[in-house]
Amino acid sequence: LPAEVGAENYSARARAVLAVSRYYLGIPGYRLQGYQAMLGVPVPDATQWDQIEAVGDCAYKVFEQLEQVAAQGELMFHDDTAGRILALLKANRDIVAAAQAQGLAAPRERTGMHTTALAVQGGAHTAILYYSSRRHAGENLQGLLDKREAELAKPLAMSDALASNAVVDESQLIRCHCLAHGRRKFSDLEEVFPHECQVVLDVIRQVFDHDEHARKEQLSPEARLAYHQARSQPLLETLHQWLAEQMDGRLVEPNSALGKARRYLQGHWQTLTRFVSVPGAPLDNNLAERALKLFIRQRNNSLFFATEHSAYIASVLTSLIATC
Repeated sequence: LPAEVGAENYSARARAVLAVSRYYLGIPGYRLQGYQAMLGVPVPDATQWDQIEAVGDCAYKVFEQLEQVAAQGELMFHDDTAGRILALLKANRDIVAAAQAQGLAAPRERTGMHTTALAVQGGAHTAILYYSSRRHAGENLQGLLDKREAELAKPLAMSDALASNAVVDESQLIRCHCLAHGRRKFSDLEEVFPHECQVVLDVIRQVFDHDEHARKEQLSPEARLAYHQARSQPLLETLHQWLAEQMDGRLVEPNSALGKARRYLQGHWQTLTRFVSVPGAPLDNNLAERALKLFIRQRNNSLFFATEHSAYIASVLTSLIATC
């Protein structure tokens, strides 16, 4: 080999390619091992992990700085998807087995695993952060808020209305809920209740059309707010009154699927319509849901992480790849 190559078998660039193959393309190590063998340049899956871990050993410092910068952002989208970590699954089984050996009921400890995507907009930039552990999205968002400078204004936080998305102190932020989730509850029932659902869907469609117009015209947050107040707010007020009349007049069975969909809109009305009262408030959580697709791709191909450490390395490297 040329002298300038040095003693390293893998250059930084080669290691980066392995990391991108694993955490962007979602190619499992064993599959890439087979492909490399076909090319006559074998790279065992264990060797791939060693080289990827070396990238993570450098990149976690960048990830920590990315967290610090993202914590100062103005708009935070967050969502969860299911995850699987073998070490935690074993810990779950060990807890149950220990309880059974003592003749006790299994303790009510958290057993689930989740991957959280946090997409944070600060100025013209967007940072994407991932966390794979037992923690829910709300807990991961709280961890980010703890790094926020105290003198800054409250950020906007967008999510669906699940309780797991809430932080310990909701007064730290301005909560927005995803209107697309509210719409979906009615679109799923459209064939069963065509007239009732169409009333809601028509209004929400017009609201999204207004937001698309504001985006194409590149309106400032203040101009967008004024536009929604002029065009969307009258429609929403009429819809809100109609929903109340339907429920108060007992025209809908409260415990039916349609009744639950209506209660969802009414119960979260203020947070679902935050875009008509707060400049820059989004309508949906699509940014976080799109960001989760990177981890879902990995999960569909590799199914699980072996340890919490490998899940952390995946979170760090996927965060940097997604942000770039």
